[in-house]
Amino acid sequence: MKKLGIIQTRGLGDIIIALPIAKFYTDQNYEVYWPICSHWVEQMTATAPYVHWLPVEPDRGPFFWDVPQKILTDLKMDDVLCLYQALTNHPEFTDEPYFQHTSFDKYKYIKAGVPFLNKWRLNECIHRNLDREQQLYNKYVKNPNYIVAHLQSSQQYVNLDLKQITPPDWQIIEIQEDGWVFDWLTIIEKAQSIIMTDSCFANLTDQLNLGDDRYFIPQNHIGLTPVHGNHWTWLDNPQLKPNSKIFRAG
Repeated sequence: MKKLGIIQTRGLGDIIIALPIAKFYTDQNYEVYWPICSHWVEQMTATAPYVHWLPVEPDRGPFFWDVPQKILTDLKMDDVLCLYQALTNHPEFTDEPYFQHTSFDKYKYIKAGVPFLNKWRLNECIHRNLDREQQLYNKYVKNPNYIVAHLQSSQQYVNLDLKQITPPDWQIIEIQEDGWVFDWLTIIEKAQSIIMTDSCFANLTDQLNLGDDRYFIPQNHIGLTPVHGNHWTWLDNPQLKPNSKIFRAG
């Protein structure tokens, strides 16, 4: 079997977006090796055991490229696929002819030579732990009518008064740093409404087509916002940074 190394050490949202790429190559009889942040290795190994997940201690600079590149070189990969669309000291990534014309998630799939529609085959790429999911559901859900919200991303917390937009007899559940990311899937898919900002949870929700009533709060311009395959109602983000708007009339 050929050995393929993937370089995308973080963030977790990017890893979730790219997981169907790894599955595509394992289905082509590749062994896939993927260095990622050490604190994600346990849950990713349980969720996608067909990948050899390799721990990298988080750090700036070398963490993103040099360290994973050395790990993969030492393991004698046949091919190495870097999925970053832009990285400091690597201007060659932005020289790709499609860089200026695609969102960052589509960039990864073009670079990998994998059909972009595979992004929404994530359900074929993960092993869900229904016992862990049910434990978290039992812990948080106290009312059959509830909304689930995730307003915290790696960039900002969106200040949104959920009580003003939620029926008074409904429960409001905000996703916490509790358990594994994938443990929240049952809570999300059984919610009456889902409100999320741009984050790994929004990626999971869209790629797995969870829920029916979805609301999305953007944080970035078109190049850094993932493409949705399912319908979301978009809400205004009052904290949207000026550089998130790159198209203006007049």
